[in-house]
Amino acid sequence: MVELADILERLHVVALPMRVRFRGITTREVALIEGPVGWGEFGAFVEYEPPEAAHWLASGISAAYRALPAVRRTHIPINATVPAVAAEDVPGVLARFPGARTAKVKVAEPGQTLADDVARVSAVRAAGLTVRVDANGGWTVDEAVAAARALTTDGPLEYLEQPCRTVAELAQLRRRVDVPVAADESIRKAEDPLHVVRSGAADIAVLKVAPLGGVQAMLDIAGHIDIPVVVSSALDTAVGIGAGLVAAGCLPTLEHACGLGTGSLFVEDVAAPMAAVDGCLPAEAVTPDLARLAALAAPADRRQWWVDRVRACFPLMS
Repeated sequence: MVELADILERLHVVALPMRVRFRGITTREVALIEGPVGWGEFGAFVEYEPPEAAHWLASGISAAYRALPAVRRTHIPINATVPAVAAEDVPGVLARFPGARTAKVKVAEPGQTLADDVARVSAVRAAGLTVRVDANGGWTVDEAVAAARALTTDGPLEYLEQPCRTVAELAQLRRRVDVPVAADESIRKAEDPLHVVRSGAADIAVLKVAPLGGVQAMLDIAGHIDIPVVVSSALDTAVGIGAGLVAAGCLPTLEHACGLGTGSLFVEDVAAPMAAVDGCLPAEAVTPDLARLAALAAPADRRQWWVDRVRACFPLMS
């Protein structure tokens, strides 16, 4: 049994500066666990309360203390990730994802308009990439219908990721649009991650290792899903990305590029950037660089905040 005191002794807290604002943040704080078998990541976003964040802690502990499963494939295709930037900034973002053939484009950003989304998506299409969009539950059903129409005027969409907030809305939307619907938050934030699939509310399941409790926990959920799976990042450091790549490498089938190229959104990461080859990254765990950990260490007060958070989440792990 893993002891809380042992975890706290192995904790490294880092603050990673970001190239652009993403999810409203410009610095990503994460706690890393230097375990006996590997490195784990605890990076639940700071606004998440302990009951939800506990799943993320379980994921980090699992990676640090338990061996990862063997992979079925060694290289994972990744998508480019385009934040809610202006259309003219899209080429610069895409340049950080050499070889990527697919791009996930953030849409429905507070303070922006559908016209902004259309311009951003059109700029990605102009670069020759397949486009999927992620609304993070930001639309009503009617707004999602209108957005699907507007965003497919000059080309198709691979899918709409979490266009609406609730499972019922996703199911309703699927009956009104021809674009496939992917579920993210409706899986990772649900008490029953399989509810959205049983309800016929999604064509594709977007699964993230950290919020689902770890690689094996994610694979167990994927084993009960009869729709295609896309493994994605929760704005992870290189350590968390490595876990996601291993999880993607373990899936029986992998039909879509995975959202595991988000390391390029950081100015600095805890390990040297992995170079994509032909749009793919290797399916292997990552060991951080100790010099980088020291350089990126969070201030003492923020480290204590994460220590306190681990203490709060630890007894809530299922």
